Amino acid sequence: MFKKILVANRGEIALRIQRACRELGVKAVMVYSEADREAKYVKLAEEAVCIGPASSALSYLNMPAIISAAEVTDAEAIHPGYGFLSENADFAERVEKSGFQFIGPTPESIRLMGDKVSAKQAMIKAGVPCVPGSEGELPDDPVVIRRTAKAVGYPVIIKAAGGGGGRGMRVVHTEAALINAVQMTKAEAGAAFGNPAVYMEKFLQNPRHIEIQILADKHKNAVYLGERDCSMQRRHQKVIEEAPAPGIPRKLIEKIGERCSAACKKMGYRGAGTFEFLYEDGEFYFIEMNTRVQVEHPVTELITGIDIVKTQIKVAAGEKLPFTQRDIILRGHAIECRVNAEDPYKFVPSPGRITMWHAPGGPGVRVDSHVYTNYFVPPNYDSMIGKIIVHGDTREEALARMRTALAETVVEGINTNIALHRELMVDAKFMAGGTNIHYLEEWLSHHDR
Repeated sequence: MFKKILVANRGEIALRIQRACRELGVKAVMVYSEADREAKYVKLAEEAVCIGPASSALSYLNMPAIISAAEVTDAEAIHPGYGFLSENADFAERVEKSGFQFIGPTPESIRLMGDKVSAKQAMIKAGVPCVPGSEGELPDDPVVIRRTAKAVGYPVIIKAAGGGGGRGMRVVHTEAALINAVQMTKAEAGAAFGNPAVYMEKFLQNPRHIEIQILADKHKNAVYLGERDCSMQRRHQKVIEEAPAPGIPRKLIEKIGERCSAACKKMGYRGAGTFEFLYEDGEFYFIEMNTRVQVEHPVTELITGIDIVKTQIKVAAGEKLPFTQRDIILRGHAIECRVNAEDPYKFVPSPGRITMWHAPGGPGVRVDSHVYTNYFVPPNYDSMIGKIIVHGDTREEALARMRTALAETVVEGINTNIALHRELMVDAKFMAGGTNIHYLEEWLSHHDR
């Protein structure tokens, strides 16, 4: 086991990794920007290093500053968390070339799965079902593009090969709009991701967003930890996640989970990862793989009893997975609400000082958050300030528990989206389970504030 790990992230995930290190008896070095000097995990740190000013580009995305911080503190490994450099193959490569262990997959795996075209080709080879679409990158020839769209069938979606976070995609309903849409998406992709390559897929009308969590070690062992339903989203950003997914037969989950595990073994994957699928009419369609820990990992931890972050660290240290697929038993139901510093209906960010923070408690309630009363939420980063996660024996109990937890939560001084979560927890269709990825946006369009 490592003696010291540098945590190359901020916010609630930095605190989450710090806690996992403490439990393992490993020292955690926390890095921070000037804007995060007052964060809880910095105050709790045995060692902390300022890596630059508030701007992400000059701090959390500054590879030389992070590697220098690891060097001066004698860290042995670097945990990237999620976001920032977590899925940057060049960073993983630089970390390992500098003599540190990257707590995540190999740079080769990150590259393979980071490019949506190569990821899709790898999944087809591994027998994982994919959305019908172009075989690889779209060429420049308009005739070939039109022919491909006709074969796939309208509507189609044009996606950036290097995209992510819901950016770099455009839906096309008619042939007349096709070529212009491809050209615009290419230009946007080149500007946003430094890679103008795009591909085409069938646009599924009413799918759900279902993902499979996997863990793999360096010894060719891989398991899947059930599924999560992340269909409650706005502009491709998840708002509520739950596990297991309501109303999907276990046999279907087991079949797709086994294929995901097999794909990991085939490509020599190590660490935590998530296969994301669209699910419609009893069929799964692979869309992408996240080669890191996910924001929503706690719901899986609560139904499996497995600490994903601690397992990531153990696997990176060369240990074998301490369990097999047979040992994975799902118990009860878990729901996570992301708490964002923003207007609950207009979604305008609301940075500023929190004058009162009261987190909920009670049986089956977990709060992952780095904030506290008098903490200043900086305007420089993502608006998420925490997550409320609940577990119950049944989905109904989890929903009741979440309603109670949200009613107990008090955040003053800034706006948060807690009011939105309170409404959604009593929404008849959400309570019934199985809403699709468009449901929340349609719901919001009918709930003007």
